[in-house]
Amino acid sequence: MMKKQFYLTMITFLTTLLAAKAQVPDVPMADEMRANGKIYVVVTVMAILFLGMLIYLLLLDKKIAKIEKKMRENRD
Repeated sequence: MMKKQFYLTMITFLTTLLAAKAQVPDVPMADEMRANGKIYVVVTVMAILFLGMLIYLLLLDKKIAKIEKKMRENRD
C-alpha cells in the first residue's frame, strides 16, 4: 500500500512539474536572479524544504503503521 501511495505521489509531482514548466513565460525577475546566481539558492532551499517534509511524512507514516499494528494485536 505504501509503495502504491509513493508512486502515485511521485507521478502527481512529476506531472505537475511538467505542466508548470510548459506554462512558464519569460519572467524578468527570474532572469535577473538567474544572472546573479541567486536562483540556485532559492531552488536549493525549496528542495531542502520539500525533502524535509517528505522525510517527515514518511517517518510519521511508519510510526502510525506501528501503532495501528499494536492496536490490532491488542484487540485480538
